[in-house]
Amino acid sequence: MPRVNDAVEAILLEYADLLSILSEDPFKPRAYEKAARAVGGYPADLSTLDLKGILAIPNVGKSIGEKVDEYLRTGTIAALEELRAQIPEGVRRLMSVPGLGPKKAMVLYRELGIASVEELMEAVENDRLAGLRGFGSKTQENIRRGIQQLRASGGRVLLNVALDLAEGLLEELETVPAVRRAAVAGSLRRMAETIGDIDLLVSSTDPRAVMEAFTALPAVERVLASGETKTSVITRSGLQVDLRVVAPQVWGAALIYFTGSKAHNIRIREMAVRKGLKLSEYGLFDAKSGKRIVAETEEAVYEHLGLPYIPPTLREDRGEVEAALEGDLPRLVELKQIRGDLHTHTNLTDGLAPLEEMLKAASCLGYAYYAVTDHAPNLAMQRMTDEKILGQRERLRKLQAGYPKMALLHGAELNIDPDGNVDWDAEFLAGFDVLVASVHSHFNLGKDEMTRRIVRAMENPFVHVLGHPTARLIGRRQPIEFDLDEVFRTAARTGTALEVNAFPDRLDLKDEHILWAKRHGVKFVIDTDSHAPVHLPHMRFGVATAQRGWLTKDDVVNAWPLARLKRFLRKERVARS
Repeated sequence: MPRVNDAVEAILLEYADLLSILSEDPFKPRAYEKAARAVGGYPADLSTLDLKGILAIPNVGKSIGEKVDEYLRTGTIAALEELRAQIPEGVRRLMSVPGLGPKKAMVLYRELGIASVEELMEAVENDRLAGLRGFGSKTQENIRRGIQQLRASGGRVLLNVALDLAEGLLEELETVPAVRRAAVAGSLRRMAETIGDIDLLVSSTDPRAVMEAFTALPAVERVLASGETKTSVITRSGLQVDLRVVAPQVWGAALIYFTGSKAHNIRIREMAVRKGLKLSEYGLFDAKSGKRIVAETEEAVYEHLGLPYIPPTLREDRGEVEAALEGDLPRLVELKQIRGDLHTHTNLTDGLAPLEEMLKAASCLGYAYYAVTDHAPNLAMQRMTDEKILGQRERLRKLQAGYPKMALLHGAELNIDPDGNVDWDAEFLAGFDVLVASVHSHFNLGKDEMTRRIVRAMENPFVHVLGHPTARLIGRRQPIEFDLDEVFRTAARTGTALEVNAFPDRLDLKDEHILWAKRHGVKFVIDTDSHAPVHLPHMRFGVATAQRGWLTKDDVVNAWPLARLKRFLRKERVARS
């Protein structure tokens, strides 16, 4: 089930946003943002902690800790309610537009009386923002795109939020005697980056008992509709969950049907028709006699259509049926094949845990290698220095003896400046094992300028990985604009791996871009960008995104053995020198 920590993190982030409107002190909102990240990444469940335990969390001081304790005891924070009362509801609605910060939202309200997303869109279309300081044509275009992104999201939630809830519900349903089998279906089973509502599928010979048990689960807030084959509920987290119950003998056909996507289902139903068959959620039938041929397993249904089993993450009608017919379906990379993580942080910069804790957690995952890549000094807020990073390298070398089965790699996450330069000179960069370079600022550069910036960074012989390439934050920050083909060609030419950042609010590169880049012959690395031990299991989301982009083990650098990885790092560096 969703962690209490996640709810507290969201509350603290809202507090920080509202505070940034009312306070002239930029450090106070920042303190709440840091505390929110610390709470979200803390391994212990907050609901089990008293005030003393809460205050032991990094970056949580007395004032913030008391507010967290108040929320855990009462479900609200009085100071937050006071802030909400001081800021018009319309301003808070405007703050939901990606890229529109709290202060700009307040300016729009005060100067133009804009108090809704609809009014904002109308103002943009009529060029009413042009006279406001700080609202030039580029800003207006970004606002337009942000509104379009907000409307497209339709209240969807991140993949990890939906999956946590769904897996908790499945765990409880599997204890019900009437349940034979239970599984996630829909876009969640296909591991789409955002989820509108959750689809669950159960096989049973007693659907009434299943529905009664489902609607009685603690997570259920309200029942929207209930019958013997389908029940829809709203959970306490606000997500809708649809449960369907089918007979055990039609499980496979039903799982295909309710997994989707719609386009994939249409494609295989058309295949069935051409073969004189009919495919539905109840099975594969002979069209003339109406006799059911097969339905119990997905594999059997696909086989009778003349297809191999098609993994759910590929079922988007992006050529998977054609590839299956030709025997060219990729053997998708799997989580168990990932041998290490090449982009992680510690509390030396903005991470939440010391080096030792991160290493221990990575070792528990059975990794063959693990890279520590804290932020470089040009991201000034992280206060990195040459002395600090070299001291960390020495500590890592000493700690290596305690990890005989896991090679410890020392790296850094470099900052790509507007001209494409990165932190440190060549002599200093040469001392690192692996270097990730990322865009962390100047997100609104023009497309051509942004392209040149990224290309130049990848041409640096010491850059091994382009981190979170489009710099997007799903639902919060739009992707930067650059010439995708040019960047992908450069990645292939320079041997720079493109990152599939597994953090759930990034998933960057996204699946369509992975497919695009793969055609250029690019290599990839799936990283978690972890800032705490609890983030390391996010690797599953990166792997799923890589699967949706048709990646195989050979495409993914950190699915390779250590010796091959080291050859990749050395060879590409030499080739570009």
